[in-house]
Amino acid sequence: MSNLLLRSEIQDFIRSHSSADVAKLALQKNPFPDVKWNVIIEQIASYQKAKEKLPTWFSSKFILYPPKVSIEQTSSEITAKYKSTLIKGASIIDLTGGFGVDAYYFSKQLKLVVHCEMNEELSLIAAHNFKELKIQNIDCFPIESSAVLKKLDTTFDCIYVDPSRRNDSKEKVFQLKDCAPNVPDLLPFYFQYTDTIFVKTAPFLDIQAGLGELNFVKNIHIIAVDNEVKELLWELSRGYSSAATIKTVNLKKERNEVFEFRLNENQQHVTFGFPKKYVYEPNSAIMKSGGFDEIAIQFQLEKLHSNSHLYTSNDLIPFPGRVFSIQETISYQKNEMKLKLNGIKANISTRNFPESVEEIRKKWNLKDGGETYCFFTTNFKNRKIVLLCTKI
Repeated sequence: MSNLLLRSEIQDFIRSHSSADVAKLALQKNPFPDVKWNVIIEQIASYQKAKEKLPTWFSSKFILYPPKVSIEQTSSEITAKYKSTLIKGASIIDLTGGFGVDAYYFSKQLKLVVHCEMNEELSLIAAHNFKELKIQNIDCFPIESSAVLKKLDTTFDCIYVDPSRRNDSKEKVFQLKDCAPNVPDLLPFYFQYTDTIFVKTAPFLDIQAGLGELNFVKNIHIIAVDNEVKELLWELSRGYSSAATIKTVNLKKERNEVFEFRLNENQQHVTFGFPKKYVYEPNSAIMKSGGFDEIAIQFQLEKLHSNSHLYTSNDLIPFPGRVFSIQETISYQKNEMKLKLNGIKANISTRNFPESVEEIRKKWNLKDGGETYCFFTTNFKNRKIVLLCTKI
């Protein structure tokens, strides 16, 4: 980390190129010969990455940035802020602090935050930025987190860890035991210093696989932003032995969509039915959760098919996902398709259907867009149908 980057003229130059083509800019002459051009270019690239993901950092002066890969891997502000509301107590240690976005939001909720980052340069960058952002209750340690726990030899209300999902060869890994740190193996050690551990994982981690690797899982938080699942947060409580609760949230500007259920608790039977006045499509966080029967039971909806994951009712209800008014239900047969759909403009979705959207568009000459939404799906009698809908 170079203090030369903090010179006003260099900071102004970086900020003035928030929309520049970095590749083209890199070919130009360096206007600051005493600072390496590739270092300045790297700052601009990371600054641009922060624009949407980290608006607090982007809008603040004299912020230093790591390589853009660190920005890509860090939590977004919107998810970090939400996670901070889940943390209880007065102190937390972030074992994999990185750029410090999670630690920044933890500091808004707790009296003490310890930020561990064994990449010394990244640790120094985070510490500098905390100072610029006027945060005074974060202690930064540029050493490996287990050594910090031993060195401090104190208990925390929470431990937070976001294990790296790449091995020494920079290849992606898919099991927690292959990540760094190896959380499953280190849990007994971590629980010497806390009763509560939060483990952040990528959204692609299979829930049952995670439960197979982690002990004492009390809650699994599935966090989506604008219907895209961003991360899973596993909440572990020392000695917890009951079934885990899955808590889904879809963070949206207008309102957050929240849904939760307890694993292996549902004893009720789902009702199946033909399409009625309305059709409901769960958001991506619920789809990730696998709570397909639970959503039907809690909202008193009928399922169209056990594998379609579409729901229906005659009464319109608030729902965590997309809601459509069904204008017509047609059979997926040649004569009816040609009569009703051939050549129209529509938004196409498939659920439990043997053909892809691309195949359907080509086969029936369907144009993309418009106000009509078509769900190609299968009903509980295993007949292929098409729902012609308008979005509510």
